[in-house]
Amino acid sequence: MRLHICAVGRLRKGPERALIDDYRSRFDRTGRALSLGPCEEHEIDERKATSPSAQAPLLARAAPDGAHLVALDERGVSLTSPDFARLLAETRDRGARDMAFLIGGADGLSPEMRAQADTLLSFSQMVWPHMLARVMLAEQIYRAATILSGSPYHRE
Repeated sequence: MRLHICAVGRLRKGPERALIDDYRSRFDRTGRALSLGPCEEHEIDERKATSPSAQAPLLARAAPDGAHLVALDERGVSLTSPDFARLLAETRDRGARDMAFLIGGADGLSPEMRAQADTLLSFSQMVWPHMLARVMLAEQIYRAATILSGSPYHRE
């Protein structure tokens, strides 16, 4: 199952970009044996769509047709890392070809985008900057692959 990080905003070179690239690379190596990956990133230029409702169709277009949509939103469910790994595995095992994670811009996702999502996921009840949310998501995707592979990276 291919994974897609569909996010509003463009990351320039810097620590966030380096972390995301590192975690995506690690995931692609670890996930291959698990029928997970690659993890692709699709960036939406926030200058072309400044409001959540204007960003919604661009995010929807970035996600592959038929993908299991996971919207990151503070109103979503909070999962442990093993539960997140199970979500990936169960979605893959149901035959999904793609899973797309949707990260809105500074004002979050539109109500329409949240309603279209198959899963609403929260990293916390706190609001995180969308660039940091992208880093945290990339790390959790990699962590999920290590959990599913039995790697010692995640210790309970």
